[in-house]
Amino acid sequence: MKPFLIVAIDGGAATGKSSTAHSLAERKHLLNIDTGAHYRALTFSCLAAELSPETSTGLCEFLSKVELEAELRGISAVMSVNGRVLRNAEIRSSEVNQNVSRFAALPELRSALLEYQRGLVEFARRRGFGGLVMEGRDIGSVILPQADIKIFLDADDVTKAERREKEGQQDSVAFRDHLDSRRKAAPLIRADDAVLIDTSNLTLEQVIAQVIELID
Repeated sequence: MKPFLIVAIDGGAATGKSSTAHSLAERKHLLNIDTGAHYRALTFSCLAAELSPETSTGLCEFLSKVELEAELRGISAVMSVNGRVLRNAEIRSSEVNQNVSRFAALPELRSALLEYQRGLVEFARRRGFGGLVMEGRDIGSVILPQADIKIFLDADDVTKAERREKEGQQDSVAFRDHLDSRRKAAPLIRADDAVLIDTSNLTLEQVIAQVIELID
């Protein structure tokens, strides 16, 4: 019997984390988890509740009442907030793009997600997956430091901006990465034991091949 495999993929925006994680999950029978969507969903919910990332007034009370649950959609675990899985268009709106790094920098919000995200390991086991691949910005350093494989994806700013433009998204990736790498709570950093892969001049298949080689 193969051991349960935990893969952590970290990196900035538009470095290929989501595409790499999803493809890897398909090929290795792993549960796919996009933690960026978690922060986006809570950002959307906070904005809908007229809360501001600039003040903690009302935030702790709001987060203490929020119910987070995991739902299995194909090979992915998606997070519901108070019983509802938000649509992609909602969590990737320009307003969420502009605010997600500010909300994600708040220790109160990160703490609210920590237990949920770590609990997804058991979620994957219960549903018969051979492991999980979790992607985000602090997976190997904070969320799952025990991960068997740690990857850190990077790309130059021009490449990242071009990728977002092709996706039709209005997202200042360089500014978000700047904020996330300098926040006090779980900053965007490469874990000491993470393997760095620069995806600027690589195809998705080439990136996946490198990750699979590390696993095998």
